[in-house]
Amino acid sequence: MFYAILAYHEEEVVESWTKEEDAALMAELLEVNQRLVREKLLGPAARLGPTQRAVTLRGKDAGVITDGPFAETKEQLLGFYIVDCPTLEDAVAAARDLRRANPTAVYEIRPILLYRPGAPLLPEQES
Repeated sequence: MFYAILAYHEEEVVESWTKEEDAALMAELLEVNQRLVREKLLGPAARLGPTQRAVTLRGKDAGVITDGPFAETKEQLLGFYIVDCPTLEDAVAAARDLRRANPTAVYEIRPILLYRPGAPLLPEQES
């Protein structure tokens, strides 16, 4: 069964890290990612951009675009992982591995009821 592991963190805290601190954390998370890939458990994963660049679409008909994320919360959704685990307990174990690498993050684990892979995305070119 597919599960989404949603990674939440206080955006101000993440933005306060030095490039070296951020790189060290990402290296630890990559170790977990690589293990999950070897075990054939990890699907798509993404680190999301800042909420200041997000918009929300809601309302009737064509809807209305508003600035920012959907909800005002202490922690913001900053990334996600899709894992293919036989049980919720296995998905929780994967999230615990991620939390060991990033102990100040909050991880929400939710079953995915429908998963349709799309066309591959090309990474954004850095300028």
